[in-house]
Amino acid sequence: MHGRGVDALNLFIQMKNAGQKPDGITFLGILCACTHMGPVEDGLAYFQSMVHDNSIVPQIEHYGCMVDLLPRAGRLEQAMDFVSKMPMEPDVVIGAGLLGACRTHKNVELAEVALQRLIELEPKNPANYGKMWPG
Repeated sequence: MHGRGVDALNLFIQMKNAGQKPDGITFLGILCACTHMGPVEDGLAYFQSMVHDNSIVPQIEHYGCMVDLLPRAGRLEQAMDFVSKMPMEPDVVIGAGLLGACRTHKNVELAEVALQRLIELEPKNPANYGKMWPG
């Protein structure tokens, strides 16, 4: 995207208008654009469209975009709920992203939950503990 999120979304619309069927990579680009531009409702709508209209099974990268998008709009609890409903285990990137979002929003309760999950994923990584403290 690199500052060209609007261009990416416009190209996506042009692609659909031309009858091209988007694939999982296309949606990953669109979700990344939404993440960096901030239209949360659009990002949620694209995710739902990917699943329901295009029958694309979301991969962990798609979920990662949503987990990045929601807290940027202050919707930390919704991001945590999103992760709890994923059909696969969250990876370290998602765990660290949630913990960072908790820190940004100063939500200690959710940070403790996120940290516990991150420790379960990476029990021998001492850097996980440092993520709780202000930098």
